[in-house]
Amino acid sequence: MEKIVSLTKRRGFISPGSEIYGGLAGTWDYGPLGFYLKENIKREWWRQMLREDHIYPLDTAILLNSKVWEASGHIEHFSDPLVDCKKCKRRFRADDLLGSSVSKQVCLECGGELTEARKFNMMFKTYAGPVEEESTAVYLRPETAQGIFINFKNIVDTFHPALPFGIAQVGKVFRNEITPRNFLFRAREFEQMELEYFGHPDKADGHFQDIRKMRMDWFLSLGIKKENIRFRNYGAEELAHYARATTDIEYRFGIAEDGFSELEGIANRGDFDLKKHAEFSGADLKTGGIMPYVIEPSLGLDRAFLAFLLDAYSEEGERIVLKLHPKLSPYKVAVFPLLANKPQLIEKAKAVYQLLVTNYWLLPIAWDDRGNIGKRYYAQDEIGTKWCITADFQTLADDTVTVRDRDTMKQERISVKDLTNYIKQTI
Repeated sequence: MEKIVSLTKRRGFISPGSEIYGGLAGTWDYGPLGFYLKENIKREWWRQMLREDHIYPLDTAILLNSKVWEASGHIEHFSDPLVDCKKCKRRFRADDLLGSSVSKQVCLECGGELTEARKFNMMFKTYAGPVEEESTAVYLRPETAQGIFINFKNIVDTFHPALPFGIAQVGKVFRNEITPRNFLFRAREFEQMELEYFGHPDKADGHFQDIRKMRMDWFLSLGIKKENIRFRNYGAEELAHYARATTDIEYRFGIAEDGFSELEGIANRGDFDLKKHAEFSGADLKTGGIMPYVIEPSLGLDRAFLAFLLDAYSEEGERIVLKLHPKLSPYKVAVFPLLANKPQLIEKAKAVYQLLVTNYWLLPIAWDDRGNIGKRYYAQDEIGTKWCITADFQTLADDTVTVRDRDTMKQERISVKDLTNYIKQTI
């Protein structure tokens, strides 16, 4: 984890939020390479969700009527156990202390006595309008799911889908975590990717199993190693108030005692949400005469980002390589002139660069003419660029370039006119 934190800072993936002012705990800013990697993960998630014509995308408001959170149970249930140190006044999540080697009654910082645990609601509260009073209180959404449920009727009335069908959304969510920690693993502001899949109650168990497989296959198809990922089914005592069944997809983040922690949650939410919103709003949220059950795979984009980085990180002698799947790599291709002081090579390399830029699906493409060729290879390996293309003196003679593979370091000569198809077919 420490090596990933260092690499992402050094290479412009991620930096602490508000860094020049000392930072703000639980917030992170994504630099150019972090932006590209996040966008690629989102694109692949949407690609899986929207390959069926019965999945509908949404982008709902971050601020919702407070009755939404009352109906969903968040005002009552969305809380963590909090303890305070009577001596140093530090606060901790009580459940974080249970797995420590120190007694849960003792502060991890100073050894002082802790208070009894009490509930702490994790929603950020603010006010809509100029008057700050309870009647104008609103909350930053802690999940995107409720925006989907309150738009269920709009989708049914507008598109008239038959069951089963899904509604998907990606967006920012906010949780006032007591102790944000472990880099991106637990933050106060992050992006969530959620599908709510509505179906007949009698078929909910089958949909649950299908979606479990679909989501695991997605991670494996994008290069996550099988030994680093697994399912974990919840016991009855672990289930959330809305859930009939829950399975986590866990990744070996190296944080928990056995190494595995939650990456994505997949829940059978039954008809809890639609029933509650129908009750509180008075709207008819049935379709085809029934109240459907919903299966929800919910993935934190930032946590997925971290998992893909950890899984891709490799050290080979002095060489550091991010062996990201090329669909996820921030740059799929980098283009170089062999020598940075030869105008004819620079001109030819620029022509190759422009040729590739015209193929929008390859964007962005790195251009690098700094230092010697070995240092350029090293830098591109470290940020996960799959192919380095070099224009050399032979290029001037026969219009071929060398294509170097990140993972094998093997080079082959490819005709410039065949480059685009070569890269596309290999991806």
